[in-house]
Order: sequence, then structure tokens, then C-alpha cells
Amino acid sequence: MQRLWASNGRMALITGTIALAAFVVPQPVSSHPSRVTDADDAALAFNPDGYTTITVTVDGKPTTVRRYSEICDVAKPVEAAAQQPGMGGTTTISNTRCGYQSMNVFVPETAAQDQRAPIYFAVNNSGWMASYIRASITDGGAYNSATSVAGAALEAGYVFVDVANRSRGMVGAAGDWPGKAPAAVVDAKAAVRYLRLNDAKMPGSAERIIVNGTSGGGALASILGAAGNSPDYLPYLARIGAAGITADGRSTIRDDVFAINAYCPITDLGHADLSYEWLYNVLGTRTELGQNNLPAAASAIAAQFPAYERSLGLGLDATNLLDVIKGEVIRSAETYLKADPANTIPPLGGTFVIVSGGPPGQPPTTKSYVNDWIDVNAATGKVRFVDMKKYLAFVATQAALKTTPAFDALGVDGKVTSRAETDLFGPADQRYLNYTAYRWDHNDVAGDGSGLDDTGLTRAQYIRKSSTTVDDQVRLIDPMSFIGTPADTAPYWYVRAGTRDRDTSFIVPINLSRALAADRQVNSVNFRLAWNQPHAGNYDVPEAMAWIADVVARAGDPLVR
Repeated sequence: MQRLWASNGRMALITGTIALAAFVVPQPVSSHPSRVTDADDAALAFNPDGYTTITVTVDGKPTTVRRYSEICDVAKPVEAAAQQPGMGGTTTISNTRCGYQSMNVFVPETAAQDQRAPIYFAVNNSGWMASYIRASITDGGAYNSATSVAGAALEAGYVFVDVANRSRGMVGAAGDWPGKAPAAVVDAKAAVRYLRLNDAKMPGSAERIIVNGTSGGGALASILGAAGNSPDYLPYLARIGAAGITADGRSTIRDDVFAINAYCPITDLGHADLSYEWLYNVLGTRTELGQNNLPAAASAIAAQFPAYERSLGLGLDATNLLDVIKGEVIRSAETYLKADPANTIPPLGGTFVIVSGGPPGQPPTTKSYVNDWIDVNAATGKVRFVDMKKYLAFVATQAALKTTPAFDALGVDGKVTSRAETDLFGPADQRYLNYTAYRWDHNDVAGDGSGLDDTGLTRAQYIRKSSTTVDDQVRLIDPMSFIGTPADTAPYWYVRAGTRDRDTSFIVPINLSRALAADRQVNSVNFRLAWNQPHAGNYDVPEAMAWIADVVARAGDPLVR
């Protein structure tokens, strides 16, 4: 990973934290390259009259919406099998031609002629799973702008777009897995390119695309925001007939975006196991709670983390990271208390009562946990102290830690089924491929085609082969590979992770926010750990939408350049 760290006298604003040293980024290519019309672009022309009118209720008021359904945003989509894996079985999809490479566009009638309206671009994949086309807005639906991003977008007069994408788990018509990385990023970029190609014909402004996503969607939003206009994706975009790719492989259309609204991003997958094991072993959390299924592996993986963290040049390392996390937890608690006089945090010895959603069709569950880790002065709203050892134990008790390894788990300790991200990587004709060095070198499932045991090569030897692509796959879905490079990073970022989120290490979003703050292309980063939130998103719709309205206003008229 190459970074150009240097002082250039410019520093991005990161809300509530200290921005670290900025670095020099070469000037990007022209924002408005000349367009070349070709057959693929002609096939992607938007039909302004191709909508149906639906009526929904937003905050109790009838709202007329134009719905453009299942617009295929590439000229050469990848055919999918009709039967796709689903929760507990399989599901049948109707749009096998383009159901994973299309979008639903919803335009409030008030914005039908508005070329300035922001475009709220929702990526709906969780856990980096493939996202078949969906409709967040349905005829006759009722939406509350305080709790629904779709309702809030309609109320604000924004164009709302549901974006589908290939990714892990998608089965192709040939029985293969064509959603391997970086397919999700490529498809999201293709959707942006479609909007830019048709900007003059479509309501809304492609200069004001705000990308929203949670978990794997938060990670997809993050890489989409970080890797704007990178030429590294052009061969992939050409294969699917994305807009603005000429016959000789040049790009005539941009795919950078305006703003990112990301929740609990599962990102930096190449190093996510390192930060996870370090965080939950440095104070003995795994062992103390009896959640250390592979202690030797956990220790070995954790030992690799300090060197990686230092390599980022963010001013963070194993000596100060716990204090940084503690500071973010304190800031989260005090922000929560200040937001509303009715907000309280139980005293030491008091009880946290946590209500969690149950399985589909089942009532939510309520559990209680003794507060033994944070002491708050109720009169001043200030935190007296946080016990980090007990805090991490609380996080890992209210939701058990992922087993070791957390992210690259297939092929390890005999495991051939897992919800981990191993199957995001490898060739399309192979179910999974270990993508981290430790797991590759310790794969013990014979015949899976992955690891030292089957290939006879260490990971270092394997990635030196010219035919190897897994290292590129990891890089092309990681925003940390593009922040601070010539790629055109989005200027505005709103990033949240919950203080109860055990799905990835708190270090991952902290690193992301610090790297963004040092990128001279980034105007502001609004990052915070959200008080008492789990691995979830869109729990703060009014706050997030107010932020969007503010950055849109600050940026000025998108039609004036």
C-alpha cells in the first residue's frame, strides 16, 4: 500500500476530533472530459417518460412519486441463475438478466423538473452480500421522515435511488459466482456513471450524489467515495458495458460522488482480522469471557497488528489506541447526554436495559447488564471515567464476539461454511479463496483450492504469480488503498459506528476517519461512535439528513461550475 504523506499546509476538518497531518495528492484529471458516444452509451439512454405514478404518505401527507422501475444501468449485464441462496434456503428471482445491475429511481413530483435536487443513492447489501434490486418505496406506503431515510429523502425533495449490485453469494447462470470482488464496487460505479450519462435528462443532479449504506453497504459506500475516477476499475467497467468507457478502454464519464453517509463499515478486510484480534486480546477479553476458540491463532494474528497500524502513518499505534477509543466513547456519551435533557446513562452499579430485534415474526428481546464500566456526573453531563477492560467485556457480552478468525474464516480449522467474507474472493469458478496471509498459510481443508496445503505455495509466493488476482481484489474494495492518492475522494463524509458494535473493531472506522481527515480533497469528516448503538444504521435520520442539507447548501449551486 503506497501513500504520499507530506505536509502541505492544508488540513481537512473532522468534527469533534483532531485532524492529523495532511498529504500531497497529485491533481486529478479533468472533471469534465469530452464525451464519446458509443453503442453501449446509446443503449443506456434514460427515458424520461418511462415511469409509473405512485402515491405514498410521508408524515401523514399524501405525496405523489414518479417510479422508474428496474433500470438496467449497464449494457452488458451478467446473467444470474433464477435460484439464488437466501436465508435458510433458496429464493427465486424474476429479473435474471439485470436484477443485480439495476436501479429503482423515485422522484417526488415536486422535484420532477428540478436539476439541482440531491440524489440519495442507497446501497442495500449487508455483510458484503449481493443485493438484488429492491424497492424502498412502494405504492400506498406510509413513511415517517424521522425514522425512514426514504421518507426523509422524499420530504426533502431529493431523488431516491435503490441500487442493486453483484457481490458474494450471487450465483451466475453458468453456476459460477460472478459477484467476487470487486464486482460490488464496479456495479456501484456503473450506477453512478449511468446517472452522470443521463444527468441532463433525469431529475436531480449527478453532482450531488449522496451514498448511504450500512455494514457491507457502509463499506461499499466508503470505497465508492474513496476511489472516484480511479483507472484501476476501467477494465472491469468495460466488461459490463458501463457508461463512458470507449472501445480503447478510456473513460469519458466521471464516477466520483459528492458525499458519503456510512454506518458501521465492514472495510479494510485485508487487515480486519488483525485489528479485531488485537482489540479483543490486548486486555484479555476473549480469554476472560471464554470466547477464545483458537487462542494460538488469535495471538499470532494480533501480533501482526501493531506494525500494520504504524504503517498507516496516522499517529496511532498500540501504545495509544485504547486511549483513542476511550476518548471516542466519552465523546459519544457526552454528546448523547447533551442532545436531550431526557437522555440518561445508568450510574455505576445501575442497569443497562437493551432491547434487540428478535427473529422475523418474533417479538424483540430485552436483556439487562450491570454498568460496571462508565461513571457519569449526572449534574454536569460529563464522564468521570471509562474502564476499558470492563467496557470491552460489556461489548463482547451483550453480543458474543466473532470466532477466530472473524473475517477470513473458511478453510480454517476444518470450516467449510461460515458467514465470514472469505467467499468474496477468488476466481468466479471457485467458491472461496483465503485472502489473508495467516489464514492462507494455515488453511487445512484439503481440496478447496486455497492455501499452502493445496497449492504448495505460501501466500507471498502465490501473490507473486502473474495470474493471481486476490491481492488486487482486496485492494479494490478497500478505501484505505485510495484515500490520499490521485483518486478523486468525495469531499464530505458522515461516518458512524455504534459503541456496542462488535462486528468489526472500533479501530477500523477510526482509521478511516483519520485517513480522510488527512486527505486534502476532503472538506469535512463528521465521525462519531453512536451511543449505545449496535451494528446497525440509519438510527439517526434527522441528524444525518440535517448534515446532508448543510453540506449541500455549503457546496452551492451544482449547475454553476
